[in-house]
This record gives sequence, structure tokens and C-alpha cells, in this order.
Amino acid sequence: MECRQLNVELGALPRESWSDVDLVPPDLSPWRCGNADVPGFITLRGTAPGPHLGVVSLIHGNEFAGAIALDRLLRQGLSPSRGTLTFGFAHLDAFDRFDPARPTASRFIDEDLNRVWDPARLAEADAGGSTELKRAAAMLPMLRRFDRLLDLHSMLFASDSLILTPDGGDGAEFAGAIGLGCAIVSDFGHAAGPRMIDHPHFHGPASACLLEAGPHWHRASVRISENAVLGAMRALDMLDRPDDAPAQRPPPSPRARVIVTITARSHAFAFLHPYRGGTIIPRAGTPIARDGGDEICTPCDDCLLVMPTPHPRPGHTAVRLAAPVPMPG
Repeated sequence: MECRQLNVELGALPRESWSDVDLVPPDLSPWRCGNADVPGFITLRGTAPGPHLGVVSLIHGNEFAGAIALDRLLRQGLSPSRGTLTFGFAHLDAFDRFDPARPTASRFIDEDLNRVWDPARLAEADAGGSTELKRAAAMLPMLRRFDRLLDLHSMLFASDSLILTPDGGDGAEFAGAIGLGCAIVSDFGHAAGPRMIDHPHFHGPASACLLEAGPHWHRASVRISENAVLGAMRALDMLDRPDDAPAQRPPPSPRARVIVTITARSHAFAFLHPYRGGTIIPRAGTPIARDGGDEICTPCDDCLLVMPTPHPRPGHTAVRLAAPVPMPG
């Protein structure tokens, strides 16, 4: 058998084996009009000057754990002690189509909102395009005001929480300052198109990171999303709520960098074990999956499995493989 490591391809949304729906979609009616020139975006200002933190949820309409967290914090009267805080509910049109009987069907309407952030495409949105491209273009002036962006997501399959950052820039430093203690993984994005965090605005001096809080419709994902928001505010000295400070700060987050994306070539693709996202394989060359006659092996020691998809379709991403990055001194 040939041991191979495949190159980057598109992601997959399998329609089986997803987690149970244990959350009720939030009532976002108070926030739909917004107060910041962009529907669904709420801006709050502190009493002293400071940075502008943007926190965006609902890039995918069926990922509403982050939206629950933002809705809860807004209803609690959260406000920054300094600087500017903006909460965004990005894809309300897709969110409105959520059906717990078909929970993956409302991820988007025409195309993935997190693959349309190429500046050339955005510049042509006025001439027509998808629902998502038009929404991204409407959001862009607001995003350009952000000094830091935290993008709240969740995952279809079982995985430890993690934070994704664009390769290069200061996103990893911002992610580490949030203080969740979960893995911070830098990557090179998706072949299908750039994510919101990949937009050039966030390659300096502004920076961005993307939280994958946990399974889509689990209550723990709401709690982790909320902790991330408060952690980001605390990192930027925007939070004057001592009661929200963690009793004990978690250890520094381990860091990794995606070096290979494995793409399924056949319907016969199968992992050798039911791997959970966040699993670390100690030795390079360890077989982890088979695809037809090929054996797929880890490319490095202490290889981190990033968001494995149990039953990927041909041409879709099965797993991303990340190598450890030394902790900053």
C-alpha cells in the first residue's frame, strides 16, 4: 500500500451522524434592525477610548450557539468599560429557515457565507450575485472598523473546542489572550474561497480568529462561546465585571499549524478508528485512514487531527492534519 498525504480541497457537510439538537433557536427580534447602519449589528460604546472589538455569530444559519451567547449577554446589559463593542448576527435569512428535523439544511441559502470574502468578488456584489455575497458586502464597512474580530462557530461532529487563525498576522496572539486554554490552530484557509477572518483587513494591524466552540446544538457550546466573548473583552481591558473573571486562568493554549488537508478520493474512505477532533497521534507515519488501496498516515510527530469528518464524500475534506508549534517564549 502507498502511504499518502493529500492536498487541500473543499469541505464537506455530511447529512448523517450529526449531533442531536439540544438547543432552541433564540428570539433575535430585538436585534434584527441593529443600531449600527447594518441590520443585525449592535454597537455599544464605553465611557473611555479604546479598541473596537467585533464579535460575529451566525455566519452559518444553523450554527446558533454563538447567537444564543450574544443574545444572552445583550439582555444582561453587557457594555464595554472602554472602547467599542459590536455584536453581529450575520446570516439571519438562513437562520430563519432552521428546521430541527433537517438541521444542516439552513447553513446557507445560495453559497457558504464564509467563502465569499475575496475583495474582488465583494467589489462586484452591487452588480449581482448570491444572497451571501450581497450580505458580506453589506457587512464589510462595519468589519473594516474592527481592531479585533472574534467569529463564533460550532461543529457538526464531536470535537474538542479550538480556535482557528489565518496563517501569519497576529490572530494567534489575540486567540491566546482570550484565555480559553483550547488549541489554537493556524491554517491556510479553504480552496473554495476566503473566510471572513482571511479578509486582508485582518492581516495587520487588525487581527481575527474563529472559535469552533463545540458541537452545533449542545449547551456547552453556548457556554464556551460566552466565555470567549468575555475573555476577548478582558484581553482588551474592556470588561469591568470582576465577578466574570475566571477563578483560575487555564494553562497556555497549545498551538499547531495545518500542514496537510486530507481529501477523500472515493466512497471507500474510512478512518481506522472513530477519531474525535482534537486527537493527537504521537508518531509520524501512523496509519489513520484508508481510501481505496491507499493508506493515509500522519505527516509528523504529535499530529493534531482537526475536525475529522466521519463519512466524507469524494472530493471533500476528511480531516486536516496539524503539526505542533513551539509555545511563544
